[in-house]
Amino acid sequence: MFARVWIPDAEEVWKSAELTKDYKNGDSSLQLTLEDGSSIEHKLDPKTKNLPYLRNPDILVGENDLTALSYLHEPAVLHNLKVRFIDSKLIYTYCGIVLVAINPYETLPIYGTDIINAYSGQNMGDMDPHIFAVAEEAYKQMARDERNQSIIVSGESGAGKTVSAKYAMRYFATVSGSASEANVEEKVLASNPIMEAIGNAKTTRNDNSSRFGKYIEIGFDNRYRIIGANMRTYLLEKSRVVFQHVSSFLHLLRLPSGSANDFLYTRQGRSPVIDGVDDTKELCTTRNAFTLLGINESYQMGLFQVLAAILHLGNVEIKDKDADSSIIAPNNRHLMAFCDLVGVTYQDMSQWLCHRKLKTAMETYIKPLPRLQATNARDALAKHIYAKMFNWIVEHVNKALITSIKQHSFIGVLDIYGYGLVSFDHFFQLMPCPSPLQMPKGSDDSWAQKLYNTHLKTCSLFEKPRMSNRAFIIQHFADKVEYQCDGFLEKNKDTVNEEQINVMKASKFDLLVELFLDEEKATSPVGQAPGTGGRTRLSVKPDKSRTSATSKEHKKTVGCQFRNSLQILMETLNATTPHYVRCIKPNDFKQPFSFDPKRAVQQLRACGVLETIRISAAGFPSRWTYQEFFSRYRVLMKQKDVLPDKKMTCKNVLEKLVQDQDKYQFGKTKIFFRAGQVAYLEKLRADKLRAACIRIQKTIRCWLARKKYLRKRSAAITIQRFTRGYQARCLVKFMRRTRAATVIQKFQRMYVERKRYRQKQAAALAMQTILRAYMARQKYQALLREHKALIIQKYVRGWLARRWYKRCLRAIVYLQCCLRRMRAKRELKKLKIEARSVEHFKKLNIGMENKIMQLQRKIDEQNKENRVISEKLISLETTHTAESERMRGELSRLRGAEEEARNNANRVTSMLEELERLRRELSIAQQEKKTIEDWAQTYRDEMEQMVAELKDQNGLLKTEKNDLNRLIQEQSQQMTEKMARAITEQTQQLQMDLNEERSHYQNLLTEHRRLEDKYDDLKEEMNVAKPGHRRTDSTHSSNESEYTYNSEFAESEEGSRAAEVGKLDVTRGIDTSLTLKLQKRLTELEQEKQSLRNELENKEEQFQRDDAEHKKARGAELEYESLKRQELESENKKLKHDLAEMRQSLLGNAAAGAGAPGSPAYKVLLDQLNASCEELEVRKEEVLILRSQLVSQKEAMQHKETMTEPSHYVEDVSKLKDSDELKQAYIGLKETNRLLESQMQTQRRSYDNEMEALRGELQNVKEENNRQQQLLAQNLQLPPEARIEASLQHEITRLTNENLDLMEQLEKQDRTIRKLKKQLKVYSKRIGEMGAGQTEGQTSPGQMVDEPIRPVNIPRREKDFQGMLEYKKEDELKLVKNLILELKPRGVAVNLIPGLPAYILFMCLRHADYVNDDQKVRTLLTSIINSIKKILKKRGDDFETVSFWLSNTCRFLHCLKQYSGDEAFMKHNTSRQNEHSLSNFDLAEYRQVISDLAIQIYQQLIKCMENILQPMIVSGMLEHETIQGVSGVKPTGLRKRTSSIADEGTYTLDSILRQLGSFHSTMCQHGTDPELIKQVVKQQFYIIGAVTLNNLLLRKDMCSWSKGMQIRYNVSQLEEWLRDKSLMLCGAKETLEPLIQAAQLLQVKKKTDEDAEAICSMCHALTTSQIVKVLNLYTPVNEFEERVSVAFIRTIQTRLRDRCETPQLLMDTKMIYPVTFPFNPSSLALETIQIPSSLNLGFLTRV
Repeated sequence: MFARVWIPDAEEVWKSAELTKDYKNGDSSLQLTLEDGSSIEHKLDPKTKNLPYLRNPDILVGENDLTALSYLHEPAVLHNLKVRFIDSKLIYTYCGIVLVAINPYETLPIYGTDIINAYSGQNMGDMDPHIFAVAEEAYKQMARDERNQSIIVSGESGAGKTVSAKYAMRYFATVSGSASEANVEEKVLASNPIMEAIGNAKTTRNDNSSRFGKYIEIGFDNRYRIIGANMRTYLLEKSRVVFQHVSSFLHLLRLPSGSANDFLYTRQGRSPVIDGVDDTKELCTTRNAFTLLGINESYQMGLFQVLAAILHLGNVEIKDKDADSSIIAPNNRHLMAFCDLVGVTYQDMSQWLCHRKLKTAMETYIKPLPRLQATNARDALAKHIYAKMFNWIVEHVNKALITSIKQHSFIGVLDIYGYGLVSFDHFFQLMPCPSPLQMPKGSDDSWAQKLYNTHLKTCSLFEKPRMSNRAFIIQHFADKVEYQCDGFLEKNKDTVNEEQINVMKASKFDLLVELFLDEEKATSPVGQAPGTGGRTRLSVKPDKSRTSATSKEHKKTVGCQFRNSLQILMETLNATTPHYVRCIKPNDFKQPFSFDPKRAVQQLRACGVLETIRISAAGFPSRWTYQEFFSRYRVLMKQKDVLPDKKMTCKNVLEKLVQDQDKYQFGKTKIFFRAGQVAYLEKLRADKLRAACIRIQKTIRCWLARKKYLRKRSAAITIQRFTRGYQARCLVKFMRRTRAATVIQKFQRMYVERKRYRQKQAAALAMQTILRAYMARQKYQALLREHKALIIQKYVRGWLARRWYKRCLRAIVYLQCCLRRMRAKRELKKLKIEARSVEHFKKLNIGMENKIMQLQRKIDEQNKENRVISEKLISLETTHTAESERMRGELSRLRGAEEEARNNANRVTSMLEELERLRRELSIAQQEKKTIEDWAQTYRDEMEQMVAELKDQNGLLKTEKNDLNRLIQEQSQQMTEKMARAITEQTQQLQMDLNEERSHYQNLLTEHRRLEDKYDDLKEEMNVAKPGHRRTDSTHSSNESEYTYNSEFAESEEGSRAAEVGKLDVTRGIDTSLTLKLQKRLTELEQEKQSLRNELENKEEQFQRDDAEHKKARGAELEYESLKRQELESENKKLKHDLAEMRQSLLGNAAAGAGAPGSPAYKVLLDQLNASCEELEVRKEEVLILRSQLVSQKEAMQHKETMTEPSHYVEDVSKLKDSDELKQAYIGLKETNRLLESQMQTQRRSYDNEMEALRGELQNVKEENNRQQQLLAQNLQLPPEARIEASLQHEITRLTNENLDLMEQLEKQDRTIRKLKKQLKVYSKRIGEMGAGQTEGQTSPGQMVDEPIRPVNIPRREKDFQGMLEYKKEDELKLVKNLILELKPRGVAVNLIPGLPAYILFMCLRHADYVNDDQKVRTLLTSIINSIKKILKKRGDDFETVSFWLSNTCRFLHCLKQYSGDEAFMKHNTSRQNEHSLSNFDLAEYRQVISDLAIQIYQQLIKCMENILQPMIVSGMLEHETIQGVSGVKPTGLRKRTSSIADEGTYTLDSILRQLGSFHSTMCQHGTDPELIKQVVKQQFYIIGAVTLNNLLLRKDMCSWSKGMQIRYNVSQLEEWLRDKSLMLCGAKETLEPLIQAAQLLQVKKKTDEDAEAICSMCHALTTSQIVKVLNLYTPVNEFEERVSVAFIRTIQTRLRDRCETPQLLMDTKMIYPVTFPFNPSSLALETIQIPSSLNLGFLTRV
C-alpha cells in the first residue's frame, strides 16, 4: 500500500492523491493517482524540494479535536472540518483551546434546554464540541479558580458570531439560575433583539451583520447565580447609517419595502427585504424587549421619532449656490419634517447645515460651505444623532440589568466584527509623531508620503505597493491588507458642527435634549455604576487622553475613537481568562451545509486556527496514558514483552518501534508524541492487523478450498457411480425393448390376420341374418292380417246378437208391467173395501200399540244417546235437545191419538200418515247419527294429524329455541368480548388521562414546593439581615395554614403570617410585593390543586359507577336469559310427557267405540289439545320476548359498539312472525283453550314454586358473581403486568394475615399463661400467709416452716389495651422532636418494626380523636407535616432519610385509610381492627395533604437517587470496558479524555449494580410498599437509559460497533439484576428500549435498502432525529470498519418521513413518572405494639 498525500489544487485548494511509485532522493516529480482514478505527475519545487503533505489515516478523519490528527497541517485541518460539516452534519470542532464553529445556515435542534442540561457539569473533553461546552468550561473555571472569564467570539461577517454569543449567554442564564425574582436571565436575553435592531445591518454577506463590538459582562454572586449584567459596546460603525447597503436602524424601524425606497439612507443597499423574516413579528419582539427592560411606550415612540427624523434628514437636498457655497431650497418638506420631529426651528437648521462658524482670537466668522462639505456635515450630524441614540439605549439597557446584590465574579462575552484585534496596535505604533490626520491642512497624498518616509525602511510590517503612491500595505496577524488613502482624512475626522449641536440642545423634544445632555457624563465604559456595591477583580485605568471638555467630544477622529475603545477592551480581556470561539463562513451564498474550500481556508488562515495548528505541531500534540497506549497497541507486542509494569512495557515497545527517541517523550502518567508518530504507530498496528487478517483469511480460504475440493471429489465419484449405473440400466432397457418389440410384432401380425378373418366372417353372417329376417317378416305380416280379419268378424257378429236380445227383452218387460198393473188395481180395490170394516181396524190397532211401545223404547234409547251426544259435543247439543222435546210432544200426541182412536176409529188415516212421518224422521235421525259418527271419525283423524303437526311444530320450536339459545350465547359472548374490549380501551384511555392528570398535579406539587423553598429562603435572608433575630419554632411553622382546612384556624394563621411579614417589612424596609406574589401564587396553586384533585376523584368515581352499572345490568340480563332457557326446557319436557300419555290412551282403547265423543281417548285428546293450545300461546309469548331481547341487544350493541354489520339472527326471528303454520294452528286450537284451565293453574303454581327455588339459587350465584366482579374491578385498576403480582400479593397478604392472626392468638395465649402464672404465684403466697396465721404445725404447700412472713406487693391486673397513646398537649413538641426530627434511620431506627413511627403517631392521633379534641388533632397533624418537611429539607440529600420517611408517610397514610371507617377500607380489616376506627373526625382532606406530602417525598427521593447515580451512569454504561479488549481507544487531542480502563476511583457497571442493590435493600429494610418499590426501580432505569442515550447522542467517540456490543452487555446485566430482584414486570425493562435499539443500530449492517428497512422497523422507540444522529456520529474504531454513507442516511430519512413524533433529540432526564400509592393495609394489631425505650417516649401512656 503506497502513501497518500495532499497536493495543491486551484479549485479545491487541496486534493488527495496516492503514490503509485516509490519516491527516491533526487527525484524531481512524483507519480500520483487521484481519487477519480486519473494519473498525474506532480513536479516538486526545484529550490526547496519539499514533499507534499502526508494524509492522515482514515481512522483519524472526523476527530473532535484537530490536534488529535497525527499530521497537523492545512489540508488535514480543512479535510477534517469538511468531513465533519458535510458528512456528519457537525458544525463545532476543537482546535486546541479554540472552538471552530461553521455557520450551517440552517436551524439545528442542538440548542434546546435538554442539550444545555446534558452539557451542564460535564468536562470539556467528555462531550462533542459545542458552544455550550465552552460556556460550561468558563463557568466551571470561574467557580473553581475564582477568576473572571471571557469568551471571545470572532469571525467574518455572516459567520455566526452574534448567534454563538447569544447561545453562550442563554447557557449561562439556564444553568446558573437567578439569585432573585427579577427575571435577570430574561432581561439579559431580551437585550439581544434590541442590540441587533440598533446595531446590526444587512450586508451582501449577512442578513443580520453586527456593525459594532459588544462585550456583555454577566455578573454572578458568591453562589454563582446570575444577579445582573453590564453591556459595553465598541467600534460602532456609524458609516452604515448614511451609506453602504441597508441602514442598521431599518431593522428597528421595520419600514415596508415601498417606504424604505423613499429614503436615501435605506435605498442604497437596493435590497430592503430579508427572506423568511416577518418584520411585524420582529418589531413586536423588539418592543416587548424594550418593555421588559424598562423602556416604556413613550420612550419607544420617541426613539421611533428620532429615527424618522434621521431618515428625513438624509433626504434633505443641498444644492450649489456657487462654487464655495450651498443652499437648501425654501420650505423643503423633508427638512420641515425633520424640524417638526426633533423640535427645532427650520431657519436655524437650514442656516447651519450650509454654514459654519470660525473663531479666531479676536473675531468670529460665518463661513458658507460648499455642497460636498455641507452634505458631509449633514451625514455627520445624522451619524452623531444615531450614535447618541445608540449610547442612550445601551445605557438604559445597563440600568435595567444592574442589580443591588453584591457581585462576586463575572463572565464576559465578546462579539466583535472583523479580524485582528491586535493588528490595530501595530497600526497605531506606526504613528509615534503628529500625523497629518490631525492637521487641518493635511491631505491624503501628504499623509501617504509621510508614512512612506517614516516607516518604509524602519518597520518590516509596513510595505508600499508597486503600482500606487496613494496606498500602503500592513502585515496583519491574519494576512497583508492594502489600504487606499483616497478620502481617508475626511472619513477619519467625523466631526460635527458645534452650531448644529447647539441647535439640537435647544430642541423642544425632551428625548433629544436628553441624548445630547449625556455628553457631559462622559466616563470610561469600564467604570462601574455607582451604588452597585459589587466587587470585581478587574482593574482598568482611566483613559488620560480623554479631554474633559464636553464641547470637544464630537471632534474626536475615528482613529482616536477606535484606539481608545480597543485599548479599554484589551485591558479588560487581559484581566480575565479567555476562551476562544472562531466562527467560519462556509460559503458566500448562504446555502445550508455547503462547504467552499477556498473561502474556508482564507478564514482559517486569517483567524489563527492554522497558526494554532502550527504551534501544536511544533510540540507534542498527541498524548496517551500508559494504560491507553497499552490497550491500543497491545497487538504490536509479543508475549515476552508484556511486563507487570505497564510503564516499562510501553517504554520497551516504543524503543523497538520508534528508533528516534526525539519523536516521543515519557511523562509521569502519559506518553507524548510528535506530529506524525501516531499515524506511524497506526500504520504499524494496521499492518499487523492486516497481516493477521491475511493469515486468518489464508487459513480460512484454505479450509474452504479444501472443503470445496473434497465436496467436489465426493460429488464427482457420486456422479460417476450414478452415470455408470444409468448406462447399465439403459443397456438392459434397450435389450428389454428389443425383445418386447419382437413379441409385439408377433402378436401384432397375429392380431391383424385374426381381425381380417373376423371381418369376413362377420360380413357373411350379416348377409345371412338380413335375408332370413326379411323372409320372417313377410310371413309374419301375412299371419297378422288373417288374425285381425277374424277379430273383426267376431265383434260384428256379437253386436248383431246383442241388439236382437235387447229388443226381445224390452218387449217382455213391457208385457209383464201391463199385467202386474192390472193385478195391482184389483188388489187396491179389495183393500179399500176391507179398510172400511171395524174388525179390521181393531186388528190393525192391536199391532199398532205393540209397534208404538217398541217405538217408545227406541225413542228412549235414542234420547239417551242424544243426551250423551249433547253432553260430549257442544256444537250439537241444541239440535238434540230440540229433537227430543219434539219427539216427546209427538209421543204425547200419539198417546192422545190412541185414546182418540179407541173412541173414534175415523182417525186411523191421520194416524197412519203421522206414523209414516215418524218413520221418515226416524230414518233422518239414523242418518244424522251416522253422520255424527263419521264426523267423529274424521275429527279423530284430524286430531291425530294435528297432534302430529303439533309434534313437528314442537320440534321446530325446540330447534328454533336451541338456535335462539345458541344465538343468544354467541351474541352474549360477542357482547361480552366487545364490551370487555371497550372497557379495556376505556380503561387504558382513562389510565392515560389519569396519568397525565397525576403528572400535571405532581408537577404542580413540585412547583409548589419550589415556591415554598424560595419563600423559606427569603424568610431566612430577612431573618439573617435583621440583627438579633432568630428563628423559633413558632416562626418556623408560620406557613402551616397550608395544610389546615379549618376556616377559622386558616384565617388566624394567615393573619399571624401577614402580621409577621408586615413586621419584617417594617424592620427590614424592603419591598413586600415579592412576598405577596408568592402568597398569591401559593393560594392559586392550592386552588388549582384542589380543583384537579376533585376532577380526578370525579373521574374515578364516574368510571367505577359506569363499570358497576354495566356489570350489574349485564348480569341481570344473563340471569333472565338463563332462567327463560330453563323454563323452555321444562315446558318441552312437559309437552313430551303429555304426548306420550295421549299415545298410550289412544293405543290402550282401540275398541270400536273408543273414539266416540265422551270416551277416555276423546277426553285425553281434548285435554292435550287445550294444553297444546295454551302451551303454544306461552311459546308465542316467549318467542316474542326473545325477539324483543335480541332486537334490544342489537340496538344496544349498535349504540355502544357502533356496529354496522346486519345481525343475521333477526331474519330467523322474523320467520317466526310470518309463519302461516303457527297462525293456523293457533286459530284451529283456540276454541278448546278453556277446558283444562284448572289443570294449567295447578301446573303454574308448581312452576311458581320451582321459580322461587331457582330465584333463591340465582340470588346466591348473583352474590358470588358480585364478589368476583369486585375482585375483577380491583384487578382492572392495576396495570396489566401487575395483575398477576396483585393476585399473588393478595394471596400472600391473606396468608400473612392468617399467620399474623395465629401469631396474635399465640401471643394472647402466652400473655394469658404469663398472667395465670403470676396469679398462681400470688395465690400461692396468699395461701402461705393464710396458713401461717392458723394453728401451728400447719404450713402451706411449697412454704418452709421457718420462712419469715414478708409483705407481698399485689400487682395490678393487666387490662386490654385499645391501641391508643395518650400524651399531654405540652409534650407535642417533644413527641415530634424525638420521633421525627432527631430520629436517625441508621442505628436505632434500623432495629424497629417497619413503619413504627407512623404507627406511634397514628395511635396518638387515635387518642385525640377518641377524646374528641379537634384542636389537638389539627395541631398534631400540622406538626407532623411540618416536622417531616423540616427534616427532609435539612437532610434531603440523604437517601436513607428520605426513603425512611417516604415509607413512614405512606404507612401513616394507609393507617388513616384503614381506620377511617370507610367500608371500602374496612373490608380488609379484622373485627378488632374495625373496632379501632376513628369515631369523631373525618380526615379525608388531611389524607389528601399527606398524599401530596408523600408525592413530594417521592420526588425528592428520585432527585436524591439521580444525584447519586448521575456520576456513575456515563462512566459505568459507556466509558468503562466491561468486556475487556472489545473496544479500541482512539488517539485524542489536547482535551481531556475519560479513560475506559477501570482506574482507581472510576465508576464501573458493578458500581451501578451495587448502588441499585443498596437502594433496593434500604427501601425493603424500611418497609416500603412493594408497588412503590417497583415505581422507584422503573424511574431509576429510566434515568439510566435516558442519560446513557443522551450522552451517546452527544459523543462521537462512543458511536461504534464495539461500543454497541458493550452497551448491550451492560443492559443484559441490568436485566439480570431485575430478574434477581423479581422486578421484571415492573416496567423497568421497557424504559431501556430506546437504549437497546440505539445499541442495535450501532451493530446492524448499514449499506443496502433492505438494511434501511430493517432499521426503520427495528428502531420504533427512537425518533427520526435520534436515528439520523446516531448514523451521522457512527465512527469506525478500526480501519476495517466502514462509515455510513450520506445516501444511506437520506434513505433512512425518506422512509421515516411519515412518522408522527416530536423533533426532540435528547430524552428528558428530568421526567418523573406519575406516582401512585395503592392501599396496603397492615395486619399488625395496634394494641400489640411496644414502644422501645430508645425512642425516649416515656411520656406516652398506653390506653
